[in-house]
Amino acid sequence: MAAANSEPRVFLFLSRILRKKVINADGQQLGLVVDVAAEFAEPYPVVTGLILKAGRGKNLFLPCKDITSIDEDACATNISSNNLQEYKPHGGELLLNRALMDKQVVDTNGARIRRVNDLQFLQAHRGLYLVHVDVGFRGLMRRVGLTKTMDKLLQMLFDYTLTDQLISWKFVQPLSSPDLLQLNIAQNRLGQIHPADLADILEDLNIHQRTAVFQALDKETAAETLEETDPKIQVSLITDLNSAQASDIIEEMSLSEATDLLADLPKAKAEGILREMEKDIAEDVKELLAHPEKEAGGMMTTSFLSFRPDVTVSQAMETIRKEGEDIDMLYDVYITDVEERLLGVVTLRDLLLAPADAILEDIMDKRIISVKLDDKEKTIADHFAKYGVTAIPVVDDGEKLQGTIMFKNLLEIVAPELGK
Repeated sequence: MAAANSEPRVFLFLSRILRKKVINADGQQLGLVVDVAAEFAEPYPVVTGLILKAGRGKNLFLPCKDITSIDEDACATNISSNNLQEYKPHGGELLLNRALMDKQVVDTNGARIRRVNDLQFLQAHRGLYLVHVDVGFRGLMRRVGLTKTMDKLLQMLFDYTLTDQLISWKFVQPLSSPDLLQLNIAQNRLGQIHPADLADILEDLNIHQRTAVFQALDKETAAETLEETDPKIQVSLITDLNSAQASDIIEEMSLSEATDLLADLPKAKAEGILREMEKDIAEDVKELLAHPEKEAGGMMTTSFLSFRPDVTVSQAMETIRKEGEDIDMLYDVYITDVEERLLGVVTLRDLLLAPADAILEDIMDKRIISVKLDDKEKTIADHFAKYGVTAIPVVDDGEKLQGTIMFKNLLEIVAPELGK
């Protein structure tokens, strides 16, 4: 739009732009505004032009650079109708009225699903930028032309002023189509939400939106979110993926969570995914799948660290730094002999406080609290309650260490609503 660099910044709502007449310098009406085209750039989408309806003809495109002004009554331009071209969308550009109005979006700052009632633009620096989404009741009233009436009524009856509820575009993730989910240039904004909140959002969406959102996540975020999601929805989301895609995500999950998920899948689907998984991870999962879900063997994870008693604190800490990122249970490490019999446990706190040259045998706790592979959930729960531990090692009849049960894994069995 033609304007000086010193122009004041003006905010415009989409509801005030739609259905406006477009008039050229000769007073000729070129059409009515029916939509606004924008390119999705960061941090704010840039309006490229207005879509006009002229009679029964095709939609015409008025470039933003040819708009001279937008006021309460009309939009003015300096070109004639003969110079307007039919609108043809191109990659990275969408029609905002069609794509966003009355659609659901995620407020990534508040981790909530909201409905778009209006859009707010900033007119500045010779351009028009989408800067806010209006999700409030006042936005609805603005669209039907009742804001002044409502404001007067609320002020007279309740001495109350209803304000706009605006969300910065920087915190908005559209959901209405897979294209919109992919249009964030910097990164998918859903990745900024805590996985537990993202799981809640997924559960509130319909099945088509849920699938589109989940498949737009990077595999690490998808795995973290899947761990927080209801098991039935986990199965639905993974079933919609091919085996290769599913294996990439499941490999990022903790072993115990991955095992639980695969156990809930149809046998053919689970076997297909296992064939695509890395061999060592697949073997660990198969071992866990062999145990009943509500016994210690079915609750445990085999992703933990164990050391020989003569290892020093500094050696143990170096291993933790190298391997810790891929380990489910990191707060306790176990001390075993050459035959993998459990001798003791050392907490991460113990390691941090001990001298670097101390050997683990000298600082380990020999008062071992453990359960057997076939112990049931009640026995395991009683141990957690009695001893106040964060994890319990699982041993076989020969006292050989087989895995460890984290408290979260127990909760997912005895109190699923708390474990997720």
